Amino acid sequence: MLRSISANLSDVQTLADLLAWRVATSPQTPAYRQFDPVSQAWQTWSWAQASERVAQWAASLLDMRLERGARVAILLPNGLDAVSIDQACLSQACVPVPLHAIDNPASVAYILADSAVSLLVVQTVSQWQAIAGVGTDLPALQAVVITDNVLPDGHDGHGGQDGTVGAGPRLLRLQDWLVAPSASIVAGAASAPTADDLAAIVYTSGTTGKPKGVMLTHRNVVSNVKAVLSQIQPVPDDVFLSFLPLSHTFERTAGYYLPIASGSCVAYARSVALLADDLKTIRPTVLISVPRIYERVYAKVQETLATSAFKAKVFAAAEAVGWRRFCRQQQLPCPSSPWAWLDGLSWAVLQSLAAQPLMAQFGGRLRVAVSGGAPLSPALAHCFLGLGMPLLQGYGMTETSPIVAANLLKDNDPATVGRALPGVEVRIGENRELQVRGPSVMKGYLNRPEDTAKVLSPDGWLGTGDQAAIEQGRIRILGRIKEIIVTSTGEKIPPGDLELAVMADPLFAQAFVVGEQKPFIAAVVVLSPQEWRRLASSLQLDPDAPASLEAAAAKQAALARIKQAASSFPHYAVPRAVCLTLEPWTIENTMMTPTLKLKRNNLMARFAEQIERLYQR
Repeated sequence: MLRSISANLSDVQTLADLLAWRVATSPQTPAYRQFDPVSQAWQTWSWAQASERVAQWAASLLDMRLERGARVAILLPNGLDAVSIDQACLSQACVPVPLHAIDNPASVAYILADSAVSLLVVQTVSQWQAIAGVGTDLPALQAVVITDNVLPDGHDGHGGQDGTVGAGPRLLRLQDWLVAPSASIVAGAASAPTADDLAAIVYTSGTTGKPKGVMLTHRNVVSNVKAVLSQIQPVPDDVFLSFLPLSHTFERTAGYYLPIASGSCVAYARSVALLADDLKTIRPTVLISVPRIYERVYAKVQETLATSAFKAKVFAAAEAVGWRRFCRQQQLPCPSSPWAWLDGLSWAVLQSLAAQPLMAQFGGRLRVAVSGGAPLSPALAHCFLGLGMPLLQGYGMTETSPIVAANLLKDNDPATVGRALPGVEVRIGENRELQVRGPSVMKGYLNRPEDTAKVLSPDGWLGTGDQAAIEQGRIRILGRIKEIIVTSTGEKIPPGDLELAVMADPLFAQAFVVGEQKPFIAAVVVLSPQEWRRLASSLQLDPDAPASLEAAAAKQAALARIKQAASSFPHYAVPRAVCLTLEPWTIENTMMTPTLKLKRNNLMARFAEQIERLYQR
């Protein structure tokens, strides 16, 4: 059915209205860019063209005669297909259930069952076969649409899980599922969504236990988009480069719905592996990222500097001078230096030698770079901010749609996550827990009223599970309440901050600290292969021999570097024993969540024997 289009953004109440408003406001301006592997070229779609595409997908949904509020699971890479099915769902009052493409099949099957998904859209039939192979009963699932249009041999699109008629959902090629909009189909459309209807069920990856489905309404997400827009203020000329998965609420709100509100163009990166090339090709003005991307660039820089003492001195000087300039601009405490009076003159030279080459790695025209999802280490913040990157940290969680607070270009204190967004209330509760209330706070957890009641009070305050301090209006995150390590001597250490500090040294690719009810803190670290080779060579050890990782000289050298990296921490927080490994922790080996958080219980189990030996001395 036809819906009226809001005259102003302030009148927009749903995500479906948001897209309609944007298309009506600027139909011919660039909306999306995507690389076409066939023509080997980047293609651009206007808002009007994107809207026509969404209309066809919406007609296909209508043709299925799904009930209002039906769940549609999306297991696709970032791109126009993901946007089309998401917007089609929103326009028809269906509920998108975004899935992590790198999640394991058993977890995906659990989500499909828990949310009673009616339609699943995947890229390849092998993805569906892996999910079906788990054996989970999915009685609500009617059809699976394959976007690469390749079905198993002999499959006519009418069979089920194993290709036999009637055995589960129908498998359909996208080209067969898509239908042209017609009067009869449109006549059968459900009523438009309301602000209180669900706009998504987003499952938290969870470091322990089964994932929980966070129910977010149109009101939740739209209010968050409007609040972020008032603070970050992207403009129609901005170009976003999208590479964080759209299954992540951070990317959905900040990298997908926000550009619709601002009329900015979104370019979809080909892959994380090709991100460095895409940054230089697309030259984004806005980058929505997690710390891991900045960490990778920083590690590459450190590797380069290790080969030249001159380059290292120039870079260190540029970072020091630039950091003082940043502190003065932001009216933050400024490090003292007898050479500070020369900063104005020296910066012109140092900027061309160090800052501009680093910024060129990101395309050279970044106006805003946002880091969220996890804390950014002070070393990285000092480096990038000192060298001129407009880097802003923020804070949020899936349950808050997701952004709670953010730093601003003219109000940026990287030791904090900034101030709460307009309309969002924050306070400190028991055990120093940060609590949040506002229109972006979730409706609750799907099928889990008891879990909802544990975190959401009757008067709307959400317990975040994070310890924090509010200082002059800015929020400083202290650590996860459940993850705070309490040693046998009674000292309390937030492991996340300590691990970030350790990883600032390029020798350490990943770090996991332990010490609960132990006399001291210890660490398990994954070594960078290249840096390990340099260290092993200097110690006259064979870097390819597993025994070298157990050598006392290697452990002593690693501990010395850990001590240096953690020098700003109290003495009781500095690790006194270490276990070295070269095997990275990944989602595939179950040591990381799909949002790249450490699965601490899994790591404790994996390294139980090694950790026990660390405390036997």
